[in-house]
Amino acid sequence: MTSDTGLVGFEHIGMTSTDLDRTIAFYCGQLGLKLVLRKPNPNGDTAFLDAGGAMLEIFGRTQPTTPAGDIASSQAGIRHLTFAYQDIGAMFEKLVAAGAEPVEAPRIAHNFEMFKRVAFVRDPDGILIELAERADGR
Repeated sequence: MTSDTGLVGFEHIGMTSTDLDRTIAFYCGQLGLKLVLRKPNPNGDTAFLDAGGAMLEIFGRTQPTTPAGDIASSQAGIRHLTFAYQDIGAMFEKLVAAGAEPVEAPRIAHNFEMFKRVAFVRDPDGILIELAERADGR
């Protein structure tokens, strides 16, 4: 994917964690991302997790950090992170069994042009995670 400005693609989202080790364990151990870099920075550690097309850059601060809060639909901001899986039913069950907070069990997607089914859980810091099965042909 390129454009007149040389756009290559979506690179990463930066986020902050209250406990970097726990966050890496959740995203890598439960969701299947891959840790590609972890290094110290002046205020803690930074980790890059590969999600198979883009990355999460996660800051683990040495100073106390509060958990994430939801973004209201009337407020601008990032509302959730979405990861695609072949079987969100199995992934949802795996995450809930491992202690993830369930938000919405697998259901038919509203945006059926893009997704067959979706489900929602929260990561260890309360960030809303959408699990999605892509529509045929995507």
